[in-house]
Amino acid sequence: MNTVVEQLLEGPIELFRNGDLDGALADLEAKLGDHGDVPELHHMWAEFANMKNMEEQDDVIPGRKIMNAYKKAMELDEENMEYIADFASFALECRRIPVAVKEFQRYARRLALEDIPVDEVLFTASRNLVDAIEVMDPSRQNPMIQPWLKQALEWAVGALGYTPEDAVATLSASE
Repeated sequence: MNTVVEQLLEGPIELFRNGDLDGALADLEAKLGDHGDVPELHHMWAEFANMKNMEEQDDVIPGRKIMNAYKKAMELDEENMEYIADFASFALECRRIPVAVKEFQRYARRLALEDIPVDEVLFTASRNLVDAIEVMDPSRQNPMIQPWLKQALEWAVGALGYTPEDAVATLSASE
């Protein structure tokens, strides 16, 4: 991170550390006016806005606005894996399951390109995806959710170091 970006983030981080989440958000919003091309500002605003909603246990900041901030950060820095993972996690929190799965798949493809196996982000995503599916369909039988459930299972066994085929063989082996 360059020094200009570090200086821009210094104030909001300090406000956040001092427990002033509203002040941190206001500082970020002010800085975005002149520095809308800095992805870190958009990402941090989205993260803090999400924290604000979680703290208030209400959508005091519209989810669409938070989603747009994540998207803007991703547009400005397409290579940043953290932005993709955070956006996908937020989409899943908002029960935007198709969007979340698509972005987690993009994240997984990037990992594969770097020869990185399934990581903790995808393992956590698999658990959260199954939780979201259970809210939609506790029986897990709806044909619409089957591809999502399969994807969650693939990420879960992948995070344990298994291919889906190896997991099936291990589970099917007689004792």
